[in-house]
This record gives sequence, structure tokens and C-alpha cells, in this order.
Amino acid sequence: MICAFEGWNDAGDAASGAASFIAAQLDARRFAGIDPEEFYDFQSSRPRIALAEGNERTITWPTVEMFEARAPRANRDLVLVQGIEPSLKWRTFSTLVVDLAEALGVQIIVTLGALLADIPHSRPVAMTGFASDPAMLTRLNLQPSSYEGPTGIIGVLHNACARAGLPSASIWASVPHYVAAASNPKASLALVRKLESIVGVSVDVSELELASEEYERQIGLAVQSDPDIQAFVERLERATDEQRESLHPESLPSGESLAREFQRFLRQRGDGR
Repeated sequence: MICAFEGWNDAGDAASGAASFIAAQLDARRFAGIDPEEFYDFQSSRPRIALAEGNERTITWPTVEMFEARAPRANRDLVLVQGIEPSLKWRTFSTLVVDLAEALGVQIIVTLGALLADIPHSRPVAMTGFASDPAMLTRLNLQPSSYEGPTGIIGVLHNACARAGLPSASIWASVPHYVAAASNPKASLALVRKLESIVGVSVDVSELELASEEYERQIGLAVQSDPDIQAFVERLERATDEQRESLHPESLPSGESLAREFQRFLRQRGDGR
């Protein structure tokens, strides 16, 4: 079972993008959904209204949906769990997901996440993770996560897996904080490739590779357009290459100001130029 939730766990839409890409490549079919009434604050995650034929109004509610994906020539098929991170009753929600996994005979639950980090867009995506079997992290060449602090639905879900004795793993991609508002196909690609090693299912990633190249090209143009941004990114590149433990960019612009500049740049290029 592969789980990805939009929201706090999904910097740059990388995790949800990876799950959606896999679902599309494997022609996944929806077979269930969770009633949102019990799990969402609709003032925080508002339903959306749309006009159908004959001006009939329809409402789409925030929810989490389950898809089945047949994986040719693989040892197992996949269950994909996708949707917006719930607002309420996380323990009840996580128990529901674990109960479904056990009923379907799921062998492992894998969650996808993405976090903001002081990393440059021009280097390979840094990956971290954790697993109920520590040997899996070594086999996948993942840095174990040492994070302590507030958690999202992913942390609560893995706690529920541990209580139920269900094997679980989580893989996280790092997203440059200075371009956090843009969707990051490069991080999605890294998640898909790492996920393939866990579940033994391969998909054609050529479309995602092209999107990643275009992402790097666009961000590269933005970097070159502003000396402050370029200096900041070069500092991150040096720190990454030298494997420094910390960065001290006090003399450089803040991440918030750089993010605003990126949004301005991307809006200007929104006409396809």
C-alpha cells in the first residue's frame, strides 16, 4: 500500500505528484473512498463547487480515495491511498487505513513525503526515510531521519502500523525552500525511483524525466536573473558539495524574499515564453 497526502507532508507537491504519476502509469482504478464528514474541517479544506450540464451545481468534497493498480510482471499488486491530509481524528483515520490494509492482505505500507530544506535545485535530490526494518534503509541507501518535532498524518499512520505489527516504511524527498511554491517533478521522480526499489514495481518515467529537466531549466533561468538568488544558490551548492553540517547565510537574502522573487519570475513566464 502506497500512501501520499496533500498538505503539510507534501512540499512542492512532490509526494502527491509521485503517487498520481504511478496511478496514471498503471491505470489504477478507484475502488473506495473515505467519508470526509468525520475527518475534515471544511473551513480549512473547503469543498469545491462546479457547474455540470444544464447548469446543475455539483460539490466535490475533500477526501481520501483508494485505488487498485495491477502491476504486470511484478510479485504483487498495489493499493494507492491518495487525498488531502485529514484535519480531525487522526488516530481513528489511521486505524481505518491499517484495518483496510490488513483486510486486503497488504504486506507493507509505504508512505511518501516531501519536506523543505536548505538544498540547491541543481544537485541530486536528498532522500531520507525510516522503516520498521532498519535493514531496509541500508539496502535503499537512505539516510535515516533524525527529525523531532511536529508531525503530520504520516507520523501518526506509521505509529498505527507499529501497534498493529504491520511492516511500514516512509521515504522523503527534500525540496529547495526558495522555490517551495512551485511543483517539483524532480523530487517526484526521485520518490518514484526509490519506491520502485521497495515494492518491486517499475513504471515508465520518461515523462517525469522530461518534466524534471524543464523544471531545472526554468529554475536555472530564475537563478541567473537575480544576483542575490544566484549567490544564495551557489552558497547552497558549495555547502552540499562539501557536505557541511550547517549553513550560515546571514549575509544573504531571506528564503521568504527569494520565494517572492521566484513567484514574480514564474508569473512573468506564465505565458509560455
